[in-house]
Amino acid sequence: MNDAPDSFQLLPGAADSPVILHVPHSSRVIPESVRDSIVLDDPALELELDHITDSHTAEIAAAAAEAAPTGPWRFVNGLSRLVIDPERFPDEREEMLAVGMGAVYTHTTHRERLRSPDLDPQPLIDRYFHPYAEAMTAAVDERLAATGRAVVIDIHSYPTDPLPYELHGDGPRPPVCLGTDDVHTPPQLLAHAERAFGGFGGTGINSPFAGTYVPLKFYGKDPRVSALMIEIRRDVYMSEPGGPAGPGLAALAGAVAHLVQALTD
Repeated sequence: MNDAPDSFQLLPGAADSPVILHVPHSSRVIPESVRDSIVLDDPALELELDHITDSHTAEIAAAAAEAAPTGPWRFVNGLSRLVIDPERFPDEREEMLAVGMGAVYTHTTHRERLRSPDLDPQPLIDRYFHPYAEAMTAAVDERLAATGRAVVIDIHSYPTDPLPYELHGDGPRPPVCLGTDDVHTPPQLLAHAERAFGGFGGTGINSPFAGTYVPLKFYGKDPRVSALMIEIRRDVYMSEPGGPAGPGLAALAGAVAHLVQALTD
């Protein structure tokens, strides 16, 4: 695993598109400098990457962007979430700290030790977390300036069977879970998503994963920024835990493209 030249990318869409497809967890890349802080051996690390990576979600976003008549913007994390998780709070407010999965993970999906207990997470937060958050904030600002609104659509996946780290793994696990926020997910956005993904055997709301990603500058403050999280159950489109994509990927990309265009129109 070699150091990556770019830890994230903002891929341009149409100038008049308010939509940003956010793909934070698709990569398996871990820079060597970060690999040194991980206590797992190589086979155990590869297995953990199988479990924790939202495999092929960047491909879904790319295919959707190509299919949508008005191309959305894409913000794609080029590094594994085992480097830092850009969607966590870097402080004690984040409930995932309870299972060692705050901004810098200390434990695995099976609650085993990932990093040494004496690791100082601050250098990783300074090097990777804060630049990512600043760039995502700037991307939303640019959409607001260009179109007067911004729609952040998170694309994730989750395993068919719950993993030990999941805090709410005993709830429903629909083919497509839609994560919402009381302030930033208006009813019409949710309705568009339910229609777009209605052909996959059913959608659910906020189970097994809840909430949305909105940069802190706007969170709870700016209603021009709307957001939705799409969590796709992995058996819908790939072999688990970390295998190849199947024919479901193209159908999901078509559904995302349909949603993107509905939101743009």
